[in-house]
Amino acid sequence: MGKDDLIEDVDADGDRKFVTALARGLDVLRCFRPYETNLTNHEIAQRTGLPKPTISRLTHTLRKLDYLVYSERTGTYRLGAGVLALGFGVLSSIEMTDRAREEMAALCEGPNPNITSALAEQHRLRAVYTAIQRSKEAVSLTINVGARLPLFHSAIGRAILVGLPEKQRQALVDQALAELPDERKRTIASLDKGLRDYEEYGLCTGFGEWKNEVHGIAVPVFSLNGDRVHGLNVGGPSFFVHPDELMEHYAERLKKAAQNLSSGAPGKPAA
Repeated sequence: MGKDDLIEDVDADGDRKFVTALARGLDVLRCFRPYETNLTNHEIAQRTGLPKPTISRLTHTLRKLDYLVYSERTGTYRLGAGVLALGFGVLSSIEMTDRAREEMAALCEGPNPNITSALAEQHRLRAVYTAIQRSKEAVSLTINVGARLPLFHSAIGRAILVGLPEKQRQALVDQALAELPDERKRTIASLDKGLRDYEEYGLCTGFGEWKNEVHGIAVPVFSLNGDRVHGLNVGGPSFFVHPDELMEHYAERLKKAAQNLSSGAPGKPAA
């Protein structure tokens, strides 16, 4: 048995409770994205930085457990039903998702028919959409549940960051600087912008910073037991949704929705 078959359960910080093999398996699952659903072992190895033999063992194991499905024809893997079952388990356990739907639907009934509203939760350095309410217009944003936005460079990600306790927020800053050293200046500037926006407007703005064609505003929302911070946004295609319109017609409604959802939550910061 090779050395790589017995992975020492110690992460970079010397945490002996950290199971490296499990972390690597989860890293493999994270390689799949909404528009890149089929990947080869070589592509997964490139994304994770792990040796191809290690990836082959991981994908074989995940396939046996129904978390991956293999195509003999294309030589690629895709996510399997096991992952879907986990996803439904997560969504069913998030009480905020059901509570937010009515507020999100009301937000999309405003003067602009191209508005989309979404709820997100932080995962590592991403804001993951857990619920979406679209307008009926064909030009509304086509982002789906499970979409992952950059935590520091999107309005909804920054809304989550400003709502976190300072110690937890700083830990994410440290993680971002360690994992993305080349984006240090941008990361710090983005967080500073989010904090300034929240202090001035009671919300975070994102007008073309994540994607040029997307405008949005977002607020933090706090779970009733105070253990989780979500982000709630409204936005749409930049060619149909103007920043001034969002600030004038949707900002107060968005903040009110967040207040309704966070009512009674401990530790929420004042807007």
